Amino acid sequence: MAALTLHPDRLFPPDEATRAIARRLYDRIASLPIISPHGHTNPAWFAGNEPFENPAELLIIPDHYVFRMLMSTGVPLESLGIPPAGGRSTADPRAVWRLFAARYHLFRGTPSRLWLDWVFYYVFGLRSRLDAATADHYYDVIDTRLKAPEFRPRALFEQFNIEVLTTTESPLDTLEHHASIRRSGWGGRILTAYRPDNVTNPESPGFQEAIRAFGAVTGQDVTTFSGYMQAHRVRRAFFRAMGATSTDHGHPDPFTTWLPAEAVEALYRRVTTGTVTPEDARLFRGHMLTEMAGLSAEDGMVMQLHAGVFRNHNPSLFARFGADKGADIPVAVDFVHALKPLLDQWGNDPRLTLILFTLDETTFSRELAPLAGHYPALRLGPPWWFLDSPDGMARFRAAATETAGFYNTVGFNDDTRAFLSIPARHDVARRADAAYLARLVAEHRIGEDEAEEIAHDLTYGLVKKAYQL
Repeated sequence: MAALTLHPDRLFPPDEATRAIARRLYDRIASLPIISPHGHTNPAWFAGNEPFENPAELLIIPDHYVFRMLMSTGVPLESLGIPPAGGRSTADPRAVWRLFAARYHLFRGTPSRLWLDWVFYYVFGLRSRLDAATADHYYDVIDTRLKAPEFRPRALFEQFNIEVLTTTESPLDTLEHHASIRRSGWGGRILTAYRPDNVTNPESPGFQEAIRAFGAVTGQDVTTFSGYMQAHRVRRAFFRAMGATSTDHGHPDPFTTWLPAEAVEALYRRVTTGTVTPEDARLFRGHMLTEMAGLSAEDGMVMQLHAGVFRNHNPSLFARFGADKGADIPVAVDFVHALKPLLDQWGNDPRLTLILFTLDETTFSRELAPLAGHYPALRLGPPWWFLDSPDGMARFRAAATETAGFYNTVGFNDDTRAFLSIPARHDVARRADAAYLARLVAEHRIGEDEAEEIAHDLTYGLVKKAYQL
């Protein structure tokens, strides 16, 4: 049985002098509180504070990083406990865990391996490596500990030293779980973010029904575009009253436009009452991004844009299991031309903060860093899915820093559904930043005192400022 070990110098540079600098920088930031301003954990966990059901439900089923890798080697999602759309799984959780453990070697060299080993070692105290032979031992240890009070969601939140955790909800969400958390008197700070894609993207499933529900929940006449925009104002005010400081927009591309009033009214009638064409859908999404920037300038909510993804690329998988099943694939993106209509209106407005995310890492040095290094409204989001590895983080820093600097970025966010991976992901980010900064110090490009200040800002200061936390 192989030992599970986590080297204290993992992810640090191999040469001794630079590694020593990285170690000193990391030691200064390792214990800072976690700010998690954008993610997809379930607020019901913290509202009900019930024990997590079992190891598979906690660590495999909500984590598309895990099950997409297994699926890519021929493992059916049904056998991993992934429920069909609108249904429930009948898979035995121990069998799911054994399947995962026997294939744990597939994760060698991936960020998932780093995160999971951290969870196994530090959260559950396991000291043997996960494989087929140790699968039942792992399952029994984790399952037993999940029943203890100190492993309930609120206790883990406090144990992980999380200062703020933001979930993501649609405008149609009642936010009942957030309200329940508030009423409970618990001091954990769980916020929400306004994600309006289901009422701004005409190609989202059930769009026209969602528009009608949007009108009902806000009491606005959404048969007109002006009434529809007022509904956004009403709902955004409700989210802000529940603690929200940000909005989030997941678009296939960052295309923006600005249409005259008559044209947008006609377009709105077409997408809400007739057959939606791809051209009309893209035009409406593009106009709405510019409208959303205006609303953020108006009410102060930070705007996030995630672009450069072909979502639900696998149609048969989407039909069986729904969205967010590991089939979102990166695509090349043109930000310079796509964002110009929005930036023409709002790029110089000091009231707007627009944080840009993409999976097209080639655009950081070519487009995003120069844009963020010029427009006061723009900030660069941290490496996102497919780039949230140590090497991806290093490439991001190298591509972005020379043009945009450190202070046009917003630190790190984990963007995860897997609650227990949050501290592991932040630890990887802190180590990666310490390694990058150590190289700059070793090359005499910045002083170590400056590197210490930057490391603190990247870990804690920039994210609090950007997200108004």
